[in-house]
Formats: sequence, structure tokens, C-alpha cells
Amino acid sequence: MKLACRSPDRPLISLVPMIDVMLILLVFFMVTSTYLNLDMIPFVQRSGDVQAATAPPETGGATTLLVRLGAGGQPFVRGKAQSGPELSALTKARLAENPLLAVTVLPSPQARTQDLVTVMDLLTRAGVTRLRLMRVQARE
Repeated sequence: MKLACRSPDRPLISLVPMIDVMLILLVFFMVTSTYLNLDMIPFVQRSGDVQAATAPPETGGATTLLVRLGAGGQPFVRGKAQSGPELSALTKARLAENPLLAVTVLPSPQARTQDLVTVMDLLTRAGVTRLRLMRVQARE
């Protein structure tokens, strides 16, 4: 009887340890990364539509409403201070005239972030869907 010798099997290369290491590295980098990027909110660059935003509504051509946020958190429209209900009523009236109204918010550098979020929330509750945030930078 002739018995054949079995050749020893090659060691099997497993990808499981490499996948485990990659997952551990992924979790490590996700936990240690910093996601605090203050430039995450897109800002509108200063352009020609700012002049249209300051035009009175009687002109009929104003398709943008400019809301300035003062240092104390008070919103201003065309230089007049607005309370929350007044701003909401004004925005609803302008939206009734022009459903495609774009609202641009220009916050003061001294305004608190919470005041900005409050004004933006008030505008979206009034029905604004085209809301933009603008930042004015000092010239260098």
C-alpha cells in the first residue's frame, strides 16, 4: 500500500486582524478630532444684493429683507428697532407680497450667538425659507 504524504498547508493569511486595527484607528481619530469650526455656517459675500435689501418696500423691486442684529441682540429693519412679534408680523406681510422673499441677517460682532439663533428661529417660524447670514469684515 502506498500512502501519499500530505504536504503541510501554507499558513492562511487572515485579514481580520488588519480590519480590527483599521477600525480601532478610525475610532481613535474620530474621538480625538476637533470639529469646532466656526466657519461651518456659510456666509454671503458682500455683493450688489445688499443695496436691494435696503430699498424700501414701496419700490416693489425689493426681493431681500435685511435684518441687522445689534450688539444687545435687538433686531433692526431699515434702522427701526423691532420686537419679536413686530419682526414676525413684518416678515409675514412681506412674504405675503413676495413668497420668494430672501431674508439676510447681518449680526453685530458683539451680538451673542444665542440672540442670532433666536432671530433666525423667529424668521423661520414666520415662514422664511430663503434665510442667509452675512458677515462684514474689516478692510485690511
